[in-house]
Amino acid sequence: MHLTLYADSQFTSPYVLASYVALLEKELRFELRTVNLEEREQLRAPYRELALTARVPCLKHADFYLTESSAIIEYIEEMFPAPQYRGLFPADVQQRGRARQVQAWLRSDLGVLREERSTHTVFYEPTDKPLSPAAQAAADKLIAAAGRLVNGDNLFGSWCIADTELAVMLSRLVKNGDPVPEKLKHYVEYQWQRPSLQAWLKNIK
Repeated sequence: MHLTLYADSQFTSPYVLASYVALLEKELRFELRTVNLEEREQLRAPYRELALTARVPCLKHADFYLTESSAIIEYIEEMFPAPQYRGLFPADVQQRGRARQVQAWLRSDLGVLREERSTHTVFYEPTDKPLSPAAQAAADKLIAAAGRLVNGDNLFGSWCIADTELAVMLSRLVKNGDPVPEKLKHYVEYQWQRPSLQAWLKNIK
């Protein structure tokens, strides 16, 4: 199928992670290539000419290139649809809308929390720095919304890509030892054991 996923070389991008998980859940074979963001490789040729937004992830499918994880996930879902391939979204249209709502929200909000609890603290080393008032307010907002959404092991009865994305966001608090309700801790740990997410962790050096 000539699929290639371009990832950050430290494997800390939650957006690359979501795209990687989507490919694995579809059971698609793909090549994984890394881009060194610290050396600003994404801003130089040849990557800059291939990736429209000069960011990771970037998916190459034959001679087609696509950036932005939400677009990549939608493309994978439509190009390799259920039932031949595992669905990434709920079958029910309203649940599917809610899953996309979760994805859009996690990408567009909670910026101060993402900054103070980066995914480096999830995958490499926790921090003992307390959250600022603004970040704590964002954490409270995340916990409140997740508390309304989570009522079991998966958001909508069976796994969907929004589960992985929400669990990774919550992991910024859980893996750092910040206060999180037990229900959400259980949800995170359950999602963390999914084989596709465990496969991602093998890339962490």
